[in-house]
Amino acid sequence: MPVILAPRLRRALCRTLLLLSLCTPFAAALAAVLPGQAALVAEVARDTGKDPQALDALLDAAQVQPAILAAISRPAESKPWSAYRPIFLTSARIDDGIAFYREHRDLLERVGREYGVAPQYLVAILGVETFYGRVTGKYKVLDALVTLGFYYPPREKYFRQQLKTLLELPADHLAGPLDSLTGSYAGAQGWGQFMPDSIRDYGVDEDGDGRIDLMHSLPDILASVANYFAGHGWVSGGQVAVRAQADGAAKALTWQAQPQWPLEQLEAWGYAAGEALDPGAPTSLLTLDGATGPEHWFTFDNFQVITRYNRSPMYALAVMQLAQAIADGVQ
Repeated sequence: MPVILAPRLRRALCRTLLLLSLCTPFAAALAAVLPGQAALVAEVARDTGKDPQALDALLDAAQVQPAILAAISRPAESKPWSAYRPIFLTSARIDDGIAFYREHRDLLERVGREYGVAPQYLVAILGVETFYGRVTGKYKVLDALVTLGFYYPPREKYFRQQLKTLLELPADHLAGPLDSLTGSYAGAQGWGQFMPDSIRDYGVDEDGDGRIDLMHSLPDILASVANYFAGHGWVSGGQVAVRAQADGAAKALTWQAQPQWPLEQLEAWGYAAGEALDPGAPTSLLTLDGATGPEHWFTFDNFQVITRYNRSPMYALAVMQLAQAIADGVQ
């Protein structure tokens, strides 16, 4: 998820990083006394009945990680599309996605039918997020959420809420003991990189073993991603995005995730697709810096659903293009 810092916040973050990385006693003090820990523990204990002492012990053991603050300040989504696309549309990622689909075809297509989500998109999400489960993250989830929830001013409210949700999740919603979980620098877990609130709201025990395991159970992993898409309004068989061409007088437009106009309005403003589309379909116009110049894309409701997984339109377009390449290769 892209994070754009104002200059003042960027300077403050740099000062925090410098202190954390260069001043060991200061870093140790931060890890020992978390600001607001008592309030957080009280909230979780009140809402769940969990033991405050056990919650304090978990938080006391968490470590503030300067590397996490550094990583979140330079997300891949800060790159232009011409540099972002090659990260995910590689021959290895496409070929491995095709092989993954073929190996798990029965499960993928069953889950796809159950939730109304095209299987290639489930594969593509895993491909973009974790290279089909190979790179799920090296950071302790508790460390990530403590670091960002207490020491990352631009989004500390969001990450504090994620930390609270993590502490509130029942054991049967986790892939292992809470203090052993690892994930991304943002605290996302499993092959599909679910944040705690997504585990709570969309995690599925598809294999019926009594727990939601997004690290070791492929049925749970795929069904949870499909449930996330379905829960955010994925339209079975619907368009995602279509390349558009602009004439010389085309009106400049600002992209919005929520489709803004009927397609015919965009056509009236100077944009055209190379295929027949529903003229009344709600659409937005996305323009990106491609390798050979500006690229224009009509984006539809299903594109917006992918941006609920990661709000960057480049992420959504990479998922769509990887899914298409995988589907073409499987045929």
